[in-house]
Amino acid sequence: MTRHETEKSEIVFETADNFPLHGTLIRGAGDGPLALISSAAAVPRGFYARFAEHLVADHGFRATLTYDYRGVAGSQAPPDWRKPLLMRDWAHFDMPAALHQLESVAPGHQTVGIGQSFGGQVLALGGRSQRFARYLMVATMTGYWGNTRPRLRVFSQMNLVGVPLATLLGKVPGRIGLGQTLPGTVFREWAKWGRHPEYFFADPTMDAVRRFAEVETPILAIGLTDDPWGTPKAQHALLKYYYRAPTEIRWISPEEAGGTVGHLGFFRSTFKDTLWKPAVDWLMQR
Repeated sequence: MTRHETEKSEIVFETADNFPLHGTLIRGAGDGPLALISSAAAVPRGFYARFAEHLVADHGFRATLTYDYRGVAGSQAPPDWRKPLLMRDWAHFDMPAALHQLESVAPGHQTVGIGQSFGGQVLALGGRSQRFARYLMVATMTGYWGNTRPRLRVFSQMNLVGVPLATLLGKVPGRIGLGQTLPGTVFREWAKWGRHPEYFFADPTMDAVRRFAEVETPILAIGLTDDPWGTPKAQHALLKYYYRAPTEIRWISPEEAGGTVGHLGFFRSTFKDTLWKPAVDWLMQR
């Protein structure tokens, strides 16, 4: 395999509502697609660094961009920011801004997307699906607690621990087991959606049913059988709304992967030859 030289840059760019986001741009000289990597909730962009580097260095992708949603890791609110931080804005403002930033590297070049968990939801909610030639979804699902396992543990983490902390402290520390520290307003919106069987599709202010119905981008949805959040029921609860998008579903067990994967493990470099290769091959199809 030919290894390509890469150039890595830490960048700051603004959304349409003027929030500064931090991202990592990796460029190469290959003629492969541009790739936007959208994180799971409360997961910092650095978690995807090796995968992003792998796409450019080992597969000739033109460039990759990872970024932190507002209120997460590097993308903290400026001191003079007055607007409430909401989870919906990760999709409505942050993903579109990141896509625009990536496309400026090579205007008119083919672009593909990779989204983990919440990153699979932004394809529709961001309103830019037509700009992606293909979209890889890993461990994507709705966040309704009743579709997870063990259900009561997830419900307790979110609503009996997370929501009170969000109200009292104005934030939810990552040490409760849900990733990076999140702003309380983001967490409360997430928990509210997660209490309803139809998640944010039941929230009329999200207009999610219409947004999902507009998507015609080919999707590869990878599920992990040992994922406590992205269960088959949870995955189906989301993908059923992508009904106009050509969708392929692949379920992978720890035995097939060569080790425990869980909700976030897909992007560990130990799975480069088992999990990454077929997914990258799919992304590179013309």
